[in-house]
Amino acid sequence: MINIALPKGSLEEQTLQLFKEADLEVRRTDRDYNPQINDNRIGKVKILRPQEIPTYIEMGYFDLGISGLDWIHESGARVKEMAELNYSKTGKGNVKIVIAVHQSEPITTVQEIRPDSRITTEYPKITKEFFENLNIPVRLFPSYGASEAKVPDLMDVVVDLTETGTTLRKNGLKIIGQIMESYTTIIANIESFEDPVKRKEMEEIITLLMGVIDARNKVLLTMNVPAQALESLVATLPALKKPTVAQLHGIDYFSLETVVLKSQVNTLIPNLKAFGAEDILEIPITKIVR
Repeated sequence: MINIALPKGSLEEQTLQLFKEADLEVRRTDRDYNPQINDNRIGKVKILRPQEIPTYIEMGYFDLGISGLDWIHESGARVKEMAELNYSKTGKGNVKIVIAVHQSEPITTVQEIRPDSRITTEYPKITKEFFENLNIPVRLFPSYGASEAKVPDLMDVVVDLTETGTTLRKNGLKIIGQIMESYTTIIANIESFEDPVKRKEMEEIITLLMGVIDARNKVLLTMNVPAQALESLVATLPALKKPTVAQLHGIDYFSLETVVLKSQVNTLIPNLKAFGAEDILEIPITKIVR
């Protein structure tokens, strides 16, 4: 059995939804930090702050966990990255750790930041290393939330996580540099990864999770096609590899099915109908395991 650490806070809702869609539902109450997953490969489950998870994974308290790349770097934990997930604390996709100052500041690059500037950040280790590499002496003040609101009254510079920069701009700040990109990732304890039994269990769980991620933006299309329209329709139809084609019994028709991007469906279906497709069905997909 493997022990798993899942993130609370901003990543919590999306993570629990992912596990539910993978048929690994996390069962707990609002105040229960010791939930359970009904799967014989999974033992202990904990809901913890993502900042803490890399360190606990490194120490062997858990075999598998979900956190952000930013917190792996900030903690300095030695862990094994297993898979990248396509969501973050601010939405979908990657986020950035950026450097921002008040819009009234007459500077446009990080190199122009004045020595001894006051910097507020949730990432003191990452920030300290970044400015040491630039040979710019600064004063760091760890932040525990609402970092952007402290500039310029309390601080000169903020180092913060953002996807679009909208919140920073709303608070009168401008981005003048970037330290790194981050994303949500599945991580493993290195010793657990080297254990064949635990590694197999971890990889099986990850296969289910990534199957959900892969299926989220795709649907299955099935249709019936007259024989004379088959080749021209297949030539224009997207697919993971090739569409599946089977002849219908007793008539000169074929059944055709394929997986397509959901974003393509609304324009694709009228085109399929124009090519001669009939009885078109759009079917949701819960997992795709390649």
